[in-house]
Amino acid sequence: MWADKLLGAISERHYSKTWPEKFKAGFEALFGSDGGRYPDSAKRQVTLRAPAPSEDSEGIVPFAALIHPSNPSSGPYGGTSLAVFPGDDAPCLISLVVGTNGLAPDEGILGRPGHARKAAAICAWLNSGERKLVAWSKHDPTRLDQHIPSEVAEQFGKYSRTIERYGHVLYAIYAPGPDLSQMLEGLTAFLDFMFDERGVQPLSRFDADSSEIRTRWFHYLMPDVSNDQVAELLNERHYVILQGPPGTGRTHMARELIATEYQNRGRTIQFHANTTYENFIGGLAPKNLI
Repeated sequence: MWADKLLGAISERHYSKTWPEKFKAGFEALFGSDGGRYPDSAKRQVTLRAPAPSEDSEGIVPFAALIHPSNPSSGPYGGTSLAVFPGDDAPCLISLVVGTNGLAPDEGILGRPGHARKAAAICAWLNSGERKLVAWSKHDPTRLDQHIPSEVAEQFGKYSRTIERYGHVLYAIYAPGPDLSQMLEGLTAFLDFMFDERGVQPLSRFDADSSEIRTRWFHYLMPDVSNDQVAELLNERHYVILQGPPGTGRTHMARELIATEYQNRGRTIQFHANTTYENFIGGLAPKNLI
């Protein structure tokens, strides 16, 4: 299978001198109609970087990554990449990373509306049903000044060296457990997402598998929320935020709730630069006695 070698490398619980070569073999198996998941042409969209740390590279964190091909063959790189980092007695960390050289040449992808939301949806799906946090994503991948929060980093303690070194550029991470089927699903979601953002689709024989995985995490991108669920939240905490792109029914739902739950006791306000606090919040003011 296309992922066998890659899963074998990701499952390794410690770094070894053979680690880079195993990842090279695993990534090579991704392409081509003879067993690969993606067409040979997809190789033009990425370049493999899997440096082998030397004896004098103390403090360097090993990694293997698929990066933009315009980057140099060595040294810091830029743009978005899918990178894998060895853990401390744990399978490798699977991640989406902005190269330490910055957003270029992938500023178009990283700033694209929906890119961060899709990464967040994949991580939310991977966390569903888990007793602990296994995936996390940054709200804005372009904020390279923001480090992974300390409370999140504590839950990924077996990757402390990676997070300490690259916590400001990691924007989606997944720490797989020993279950190979779950590891495969998470890896596939990350790979399909990365290649889709570069305009590459899996080979046709994987259409059903790709669609099924996308459907699973897409539920967390565009959840189906009913009027009753929103009304329940309003009764419980007295506020709710409806979010989504234009044309998805937010205003229609709000008007329906005003009519059915609040007997039309409600109004809409358009927020703009001239809207003041007093336009939508009531309060008390001192009475002028003069």
